[in-house]
This record gives sequence, C-alpha cells and structure tokens, in this order.
Amino acid sequence: MYQLNLPPFNPSLKKEEGKVWIFDGIRKKYLVLTPEEWVRQHFINYLITELKYPKSLFRIEGSLTYNKLQKRSDILIFDRAGKAWMLIECKSPTIKLNQKAFNQVAVYNMTLGAKYLAVTNGMAHFCFEAAATGLESKQMEKFPEFE
Repeated sequence: MYQLNLPPFNPSLKKEEGKVWIFDGIRKKYLVLTPEEWVRQHFINYLITELKYPKSLFRIEGSLTYNKLQKRSDILIFDRAGKAWMLIECKSPTIKLNQKAFNQVAVYNMTLGAKYLAVTNGMAHFCFEAAATGLESKQMEKFPEFE
C-alpha cells in the first residue's frame, strides 16, 4: 500500500479469498483493503493515538440522508453530549484534494451539523471550523483538541 504522511501504524492485515483485509478497531471487523480504507484506518489511528480523541465517540461509515439520497460519512466523531463534533472525509492517496472534496463534506454536514470538518487523502490533511449559514468555513492551522 501507500506510504502516508501520518505517524507509523501497524494495522492488523490478513489475506483471505484472494483479497487483503484490514482490521477496523472501531467496528471490530475486517474490511477489504482499498486505498481509501488504508487512509481511513491510518487517520483513525492518528486521531486516537496522537490527538487523544476518544475511540468510543467515533462512528465509521454512518448512514445519512441528503436530498432524499442515502449517503455514508467516512468518520464522524461525537462530543460527550452525543452531538456531531467533527466530520471527516477520506480519499485515496491518489486523489488530489480539490474543491469537490471540500464541498462533499460541507454538503454532508448540512444534515449532521458538526462543529469541525476535515478532508484527508493520507498525504494532505485539512481541517475547517464549520461555517454558520451564509458564511465561509474557516481553515484551521491544526486539528482542534478534543473538548
């Protein structure tokens, strides 16, 4: 897989049915290893081990509805009151992060209402304070400490 711009991480991998699988410690199951899943698992590890975000407040690939369409958010972190706190969109390392990726996380957030939005491809990581209606989101220099 790809060398990412994240701290070293030694995920649990297995080969079965001709595919490589990676263990998701949040969902407690093995998933087919795709480039996006590689980024997601590394980024989850970074958030938990480096930034000390509480593992118990993560939801991975949660369902949401936008314009009557069923969508899935990559990573959603809740605050201690159970409200959406940070919404993160993960892309493959081969995908250049552009306005389309930022728009996607912003559109999903119209349903979820998280305080922070982030986009990563494992190489570049962007975090924003979500905008109030009619205002622009504010890019942050670093990821916020968990409140």
